[in-house]
Amino acid sequence: MNDIRRSNDRGFADHGWLKSFHTFSFADYFDPEHVEFGPLRVINEDRVQAGAGFGTHSHRDMEIISYVLAGELAHKDSMGNGSTIKPGDVQRMSAGSGVRHSEFNPSSSEPVHFLQIWIQPAERNIEPGYEEKRFSPEEKRGRLRLIASADRADGSLAIHQDVRVYAGLFTGDEHAQLTVQPGRRIYVHVARGSVTANGATLEAGDALRITDGALLTLSDAREAEVLVSDLP
Repeated sequence: MNDIRRSNDRGFADHGWLKSFHTFSFADYFDPEHVEFGPLRVINEDRVQAGAGFGTHSHRDMEIISYVLAGELAHKDSMGNGSTIKPGDVQRMSAGSGVRHSEFNPSSSEPVHFLQIWIQPAERNIEPGYEEKRFSPEEKRGRLRLIASADRADGSLAIHQDVRVYAGLFTGDEHAQLTVQPGRRIYVHVARGSVTANGATLEAGDALRITDGALLTLSDAREAEVLVSDLP
């Protein structure tokens, strides 16, 4: 079954310094029909104004992926990691038994626009971990590039769950297909632009859920950046 969820159906929070769309129930937004999708628990689309950010706070038992679309995002954590990621960089933090971190927009003038994706791990109370890697536009152009997996396949980041996360850039006649294996499910999130997914036109913020082991086909795109999660 193919199920579409439009961008405007998501939860939204405006904190002034932060504007955030919530794909799944998060903080003060709760929708019993959109709590999670398999182990995929959070997709937040955040825009943080210049010089602002999330102060030090705690996480545990969650795989957290940060994917920057525009601007820069500075990260510090209790494991001693500190870096600033930009578009093309992907960051994975395994909260495990507990970690504290902060996220901040270091720019004095430009906002940062990023996605934060939370995936529930297969095992709880693991040792916290951190990893980041750059995936160039050329690697994602006209194809679905694996960026995170349980086995580090194709040089992807490691996550502690049987999930494969892909990112792709498409425009014009560029297209891609992904076979959905029996017993698996797929979540397609359009980060920007527009693309046709299995015959449906999706705009920025829209999503497509596939639950019947079919084929995902992406085509007819216009400056699209797409993230696809292959889930148990």
